[in-house]
Amino acid sequence: MKLTVVGGGSTYTPELVDGFARLRDTLPVGELVLMDPAQDRLDLVGGLARRIFARQGHPGRITTTTDLDRAVDGADAVLLQLRVGGQAAREQDETWPLECGCVGQETTGAGGLAKALRTVPVVLDIAERVRRTNPQAWIIDFTNPVGIVTRALLQAGHKAVGLCNVAIGLQRKFAALLGVEPPEVHLDHMGLNHLTWETGVRLGGPEGEDVLPKLLTDHGDTIAADLRLPRALLDRLGVVPSYYLRYYYAHDEVVRELGTKPSRAAEVAAMERQLLTMYADPSLDEKPALLAKRGGAYYSEAAVDLAAALLGDGGTPYQVVNTYNRGTLPFLPDDAVIEVQAAVGPQGASPLPAPSVDPLCAGLMANVTAYEDLALQAALHGGRTRVFRALLSHPLIGQYEYAEALTDRLIAHNREHLAWA
Repeated sequence: MKLTVVGGGSTYTPELVDGFARLRDTLPVGELVLMDPAQDRLDLVGGLARRIFARQGHPGRITTTTDLDRAVDGADAVLLQLRVGGQAAREQDETWPLECGCVGQETTGAGGLAKALRTVPVVLDIAERVRRTNPQAWIIDFTNPVGIVTRALLQAGHKAVGLCNVAIGLQRKFAALLGVEPPEVHLDHMGLNHLTWETGVRLGGPEGEDVLPKLLTDHGDTIAADLRLPRALLDRLGVVPSYYLRYYYAHDEVVRELGTKPSRAAEVAAMERQLLTMYADPSLDEKPALLAKRGGAYYSEAAVDLAAALLGDGGTPYQVVNTYNRGTLPFLPDDAVIEVQAAVGPQGASPLPAPSVDPLCAGLMANVTAYEDLALQAALHGGRTRVFRALLSHPLIGQYEYAEALTDRLIAHNREHLAWA
């Protein structure tokens, strides 16, 4: 089996490689190709990746290349984890929206739109090359904003599934609070990428006992503290929102906080420099503890599970993925991309039936789905008016003066990545 990671020079990659090494019985990788245009980073990450495989006795071969066509040729699955513009572009995404009093974040609001505009054309070009070399290959997208990128891939007819680590992170946290093993915890996970709620926590599978009320009663303070939201809010909602919902439920508070400290991008850039120095040490043959602070926790387990299921080699029967709605949530278009529990196999992902959705959640989901549709149109076709319409539609913006100012800033900061600008 050949797997290719596009963006293989990312500091995330050793987390992924460690998962491939530990879980080789689930996903027997014969060749792992790390592709990245940055040769210097690729050399460092590739060296560590080989040492991780050797330490854990993995028989597979790890190759590195800057040639995309060579990397994807004959691949059974291609994982996308790229960041167009690097951390420098992320730094901008997180700062210029604050000048207009709006949240600055790499996937949410105006910063998220900027990332989508830079990313979608690049991802579609990669996907076309995959289709030319091996049309049967699966594309697993971990590149943010996952919902918009996955929708672009699916609308272009690619075999694609989107992946996020929010659900598996919550599964692990809930399992620890309940004193059970993670596979025993099944989440009723519902929403859009980075706009999700856990409406049930079931033991043993989708038909198991729902212990969410007990979880909130016994551990509500701990969960609320992790989310940085009031315990009283969780009690009123009766569900557990993703930590990304804080940008919506406490927007002004978050904006004030962000204005008083260095950006997350600056923190990550400093961490990446330290990690790359560590990766250069020829004696390092395991992922360093510092990597856990970089983000992407449990990404490797989720990626292995998904790839194994899609390629017919195993994986858990139900997984949280990003895929077409297809009537699962009747208040959204069929071609909206939702993030829900799905049955995953070689034919793709089929969302499980969903219960009725609280209007509090459904209304916000419908609003953000409309924004994502406009954002994708802007990413595919360009133009200042399309960018303005997407920003005006976003529930965290919604005023024409803000949308005008943000449009000007977005184009000014991203001109080199926007062919139409």
